[in-house]
Amino acid sequence: MPDTRKAAGLPAVRQEAGRFVTGSILRHVVVMTGTGSIGLMAIFVVDLLSLIYVSKLGDPTLTAAVGFATIVQFFAIAINIGLMIAAGALVSRAIGAGDEAGARRLATSASIHGIVVSGILVLAMLPFLPLILSWIGADAETLPVAERFLWIALPSNLLMGPGMMFSGLLRAVGAARQAMYVTLGGAIVTAGLDPLLIFTAGLGIDGAAITTCVARATFALVGLWGVRQHRMLAAPTLADVIADAPTVFRIALPAVLTNLAPSVASAFIAHALAKFGAVAVAGNVVIDRLTPVAFGGLFAMSGSIGPILGQNWGAGRFDRMRGVLRDGALVTAAYVVVVWAALIVFRGPLTGLFELTGTAAELFVFFCLVSGGVWFFTGLLFLANASFNNLGFPFLSTFLNWGRATIGTVPPALLGAHLYGPKGIIAGVGFGSVAFGAIGIALAFRTVAQLEKRAGLAPKMASEAEADASGGDIPAPERPNALV
Repeated sequence: MPDTRKAAGLPAVRQEAGRFVTGSILRHVVVMTGTGSIGLMAIFVVDLLSLIYVSKLGDPTLTAAVGFATIVQFFAIAINIGLMIAAGALVSRAIGAGDEAGARRLATSASIHGIVVSGILVLAMLPFLPLILSWIGADAETLPVAERFLWIALPSNLLMGPGMMFSGLLRAVGAARQAMYVTLGGAIVTAGLDPLLIFTAGLGIDGAAITTCVARATFALVGLWGVRQHRMLAAPTLADVIADAPTVFRIALPAVLTNLAPSVASAFIAHALAKFGAVAVAGNVVIDRLTPVAFGGLFAMSGSIGPILGQNWGAGRFDRMRGVLRDGALVTAAYVVVVWAALIVFRGPLTGLFELTGTAAELFVFFCLVSGGVWFFTGLLFLANASFNNLGFPFLSTFLNWGRATIGTVPPALLGAHLYGPKGIIAGVGFGSVAFGAIGIALAFRTVAQLEKRAGLAPKMASEAEADASGGDIPAPERPNALV
C-alpha cells in the first residue's frame, strides 16, 4: 500500500517515539514538574537568601536597588526563555515524529542562535542602563547602586543564554533529572559563594553581582555536559545555522514578545510603587523574590509540559494532549492550595525575617492573604502559554500576555493605587491575572480541538490522492498523521 503520509506531503513516522507518548499522563506531568521545580526553586531560594543577606545590611535603599536591577535582568532572561521555548518545541516535535537527525540539527542551530542573541542583547542594554533604571523608578540614591550591579552581572547573560537553552533541550528529550542538575548546580554555587563575598569579603552588593556571574558559568557548563551526554548537538555548519534561523525565530519571536510582557508589567508596577517611596518598593522586591519560591512549581510546569505536548503532537495523540491540559490544571489547583495555606500561616514570621516594617510590611501581608486565588489563574495562563508555544500558535501567547500586561495591569493598578494605595496596585494586577488566565485555558483546549480537526482532514486528502493514482477507492489510513 502506498505511503499515505507521503502522499499528503507529511514526513514519514518511525516506529520509535518519545517517552511521553505512552504511560500515565499525570505521572509525566508530576515527574517533569517536580524535577523542574527542584532546580528552579533552588535558584529562587538562593536568590531569596541573597535578598535576605542584602536586607541584613540594614539599608532599604540597597534592597530597592537590587529590585530595580533584577527587573532589568528579567528583560534579558525573557529573551533567553523565548529562544529556549522555540528550541524545545521544535526538538520535542522532531523527537515525537522519530526524526533524531533533525532534532540534533535543530538543537545545534538553536544553541548557536542563543549565544549570538545573548551577546547582542548585552551590548545593546549596557549603554542605556541609566535611562532604563530611571524609567522604572530608580532615584538618585538607588540608580548608581543598581547600575553598578548590572555592569557586573549583566555581561554574564552570555553564559545564562546557552545555559537556559541546554536546560530546555534536556527537557525536550525527557531528561528531567539532567535538566534539574543544570539549575541546581548554579544554585548550589550561589548558596555557598554569596555570603562569603557579601559579608566575609565585605563586598556587599558587588559580591552578590559577582556571585551571579559565577553561578551562570556553572549553569552553562553543567548544561553543556548534559546535552553532550545525550548526544544532542552535532557539528554545526553555517548553512544549517542560517537555514534553521527562520524556523527557530518563527517560534522564538512571539515567545520572546510573550515573555517580555511580564517584565514590562513588573517595571510598571515598580514605577507605580516608587511614588509611595523606597519602602514600598522594598516590600514589592521581597514579594517578587518570594513569589518564584512559593509558586516555582507553576513556573516549572509551564516549561515541563511543552515537551510532553510536543511529543504527543508529533505522534498524533490528541487525546493525550487534552489529558495534559486537564492534569496540568489539576496539579495547578492542588499546588496553589498548599502554598496559599502556608503563606497565610507564616506571613508573620516571613515579615520579620525580611525586617519589613510600615508600608512594606502591610503590602507583604496583603500579598500573602490574596496571592493564592490570583496565582491559580496565573498558573492556568502559564499552562495555556506553554500549549500555544509548543503547538504552533505562539502569537496567542503573545496576545494573552500583552493583554494581561497592559489592559490587565495598567488600568486596574492605577485605579487601585488611587483608591487604596500600594495594596490597591497589587489587587488591581490580580484582577487582570484572573481574567486572562480563564481566557487562556479555554483557548488552549480549543487549540487542541482545532489541531485534531485539521489532522483528520490530511489522511482523507492522502487517501483521495492514492485513489486518483490507482483508479479506485482506498480506505483511509488507520493512524492519524503525526505532524500538522
